[in-house]
Amino acid sequence: MAQIVVETAKSWHWRNTQKTVRFFIFDARAGFFVVLVLVHARLWTLGLAAIVMTIFYLLERRSLSFPAALRALRVWIIGPRRPGWIFSRRRKLLDTGSR
Repeated sequence: MAQIVVETAKSWHWRNTQKTVRFFIFDARAGFFVVLVLVHARLWTLGLAAIVMTIFYLLERRSLSFPAALRALRVWIIGPRRPGWIFSRRRKLLDTGSR
């Protein structure tokens, strides 16, 4: 019985590979601004860190990660129809003359 529990516990490490890295309750990307506040302690850096952490919190409340939010912003700016090829590189209609 103990052997089975140990073997299952060893295989759990792969489950956490897709989770986002956390800095306390925030995304780890917001940790950069916390370090910036610690290195360059000014009122504007503290405000910037608070704004960025608020943005990350609001994105998380909408179940969006930062890369997913950037993709959603791109779709909002460009629009939902986005062709894979630019117009000049699309294939032209060609008549091969098959009879």
